[in-house]
Amino acid sequence: MKFVCDKSLLSAAIDGVSRAITNRSAIPVLEGIYLKAEGFQLTLTGYDMEMGITTTIESNVLVPGETVLEARLLGSVVSRMPAGDVSIELNNEGMAIISGGVAEFEIPAMNASDYPSLPNTAAENTMTIPTSMMREMIEKTIYAVAVEDKKPAHTGELFVIEPGSLTLVALDGYRLAIIQRDVECKRDIRIIIPAKTLQELLKIMGGPDEPVKIDANRRYVVFTTNGYTIMSRLIEGEFLNYESVIPKECRTQVVVDCKTFINTLERASLIITDRLKNPLRITFAPDKVTVRCQTPLGKVMDEFVPDKMEGDTMEIGFNNRYLLDALRNSKCEKLRMEMSGPLSPIKLLPVEGKDFTYLVLPVRFKNEG
Repeated sequence: MKFVCDKSLLSAAIDGVSRAITNRSAIPVLEGIYLKAEGFQLTLTGYDMEMGITTTIESNVLVPGETVLEARLLGSVVSRMPAGDVSIELNNEGMAIISGGVAEFEIPAMNASDYPSLPNTAAENTMTIPTSMMREMIEKTIYAVAVEDKKPAHTGELFVIEPGSLTLVALDGYRLAIIQRDVECKRDIRIIIPAKTLQELLKIMGGPDEPVKIDANRRYVVFTTNGYTIMSRLIEGEFLNYESVIPKECRTQVVVDCKTFINTLERASLIITDRLKNPLRITFAPDKVTVRCQTPLGKVMDEFVPDKMEGDTMEIGFNNRYLLDALRNSKCEKLRMEMSGPLSPIKLLPVEGKDFTYLVLPVRFKNEG
C-alpha cells in the first residue's frame, strides 16, 4: 500500500475519526485507525464496537491496500509534518513509512484483517435537517443527561421522531430538558441515542446551513454530515414517561432576567463546594427574589427585582448547579419560571412560546418533615 495526500486534509480526517476510538481497548487493533486506499480515495475509520466514524478524502493512491495504524501516534506524526503532501507506505516488514518534506517516520502497522467490520445497520432514511437546528437542539438539552448508569436509558437522549416533528428529551432524575422542532419527516419512531455519540456529532458537524442526514431503526442510528458518517448503537430500555412529570398547574409565575439571576446564583455559590452542598434557599416575592445560603464556609444573602411576578410568595430550595445549568443552557435573555408548590418540579420556559421546557426538582430543607 502506498498513497500521498494533503497533510491538512489527512490530519483533519484523523482527528475526526479518532473521536470514536478508546485509548485503552481490550482489543488492541481498536486503538488504531483503519485506512483503506483505492482509486483516488483514502477511507479512514475509527470504531469502538459501539460507535464508528468514517470519512473519505482525496488521495493519490500509488499502490492500493489497507492497514491499521495506532491512532494517537498517527495523529501526532501527521499533525507535526511540514505543510504540503504526506506519503504513507507499507513495507515488507510490516512497518508504515510516513514521510513529509525531509521528515520520515517508521511506525508499526497492525493487520487490517483483524479489524472488525462495522455492522450493516440497515437503518432507514428518517430525516434531513440543517446543522444549525441539530446543534441547537442538542446543546439545549444534553446538559440534563444522566452521567451514571443506574438506568442506562437515561445516559442518552430520547429522540421522538413523528411525522412533521422532532423532540429531544434528556433527564437525570433531578432535571429534565425538552425541545421540539417542526421538521419534514414521514416516519414514527422513538430511539435513545448515547450522549457520547451526540457530543461527538457536535464536534464533527460543519457550518450552520450544512445538512445532517439521519437514518435510524430500532438498533442503530447513522448521522451523515460534513463528509463524515457516524454510526452508533442505540441504548435499549424504557425511557421515563416524561410527559407525566410535567406540572399542569401553576400557583406562581416569575419572569427573570437570566444574566442577573445567574450572577446572583454564582455569588451565592461561592460558599458551596462538592463537600458542602447545602441548598440555595430562594424566596420569590412580588417585589424581589431573595437568595440565601449557609454552609460552614459562611453565610450569604443576595436579592434582585424580577421583571414580573404573579401568584403566591413561595420559598423553594435548589441545588445551585442544577438551577445554573438550566439558566445557562437556555441561552435566553429572559425566562419564565412556573411553580406549583415548594416541593413540585419548577418549570423554566421562554417568555414567549414553547421553544423548550426545562424542569428542575427542588431540594427539601432538612428542618422539614
